[in-house]
Amino acid sequence: MMKRRRRKGQQKGSGELNIMPFMNLMVILLPFLLITAVFSRTAVLELNLPGPSATEDPQQTLALEITVRNDRIEVGDRTTGLLTELKNGAAGYDVDSLSAYLMQVKARFPEKVDATMLIEPDVSYDAVVQVMDAVRSVRTTENGAQVAAELFPEISIGDAVADRALADAQEQ
Repeated sequence: MMKRRRRKGQQKGSGELNIMPFMNLMVILLPFLLITAVFSRTAVLELNLPGPSATEDPQQTLALEITVRNDRIEVGDRTTGLLTELKNGAAGYDVDSLSAYLMQVKARFPEKVDATMLIEPDVSYDAVVQVMDAVRSVRTTENGAQVAAELFPEISIGDAVADRALADAQEQ
């Protein structure tokens, strides 16, 4: 008789599954997760990649290219060639001079909104972002307040031809 009582007790205890603690946990966690998800935000830079059949608008006489190399930034026109070259200083890339030069270019071509950035593989990500920010907009003062003036917000990105390959091509 003793064995039967134990078996009944074992079967009765092992057959029940109490899910109330799990349900209580879900009731607490679900609103918390939903509330915190609302406040998370991701910043995204929109880039335009040129397609294989991308053609230049005949009205646009400037095809602006900014080439970021390890030791300098080159600003040029795809059709006419190099416009200016900004050597790196002790602090790195001369982004302020780039912004000043691009303001002059924007003054000459006010309708132009796109630019192409060509980047060498060894350039750091931080440098690329700094140059992109300088190409997209510049900080100016209007009526005593700092505002961001638009320069060339539509940026296409590509790989720059390495200096060695460029020198070899020019020799031939």
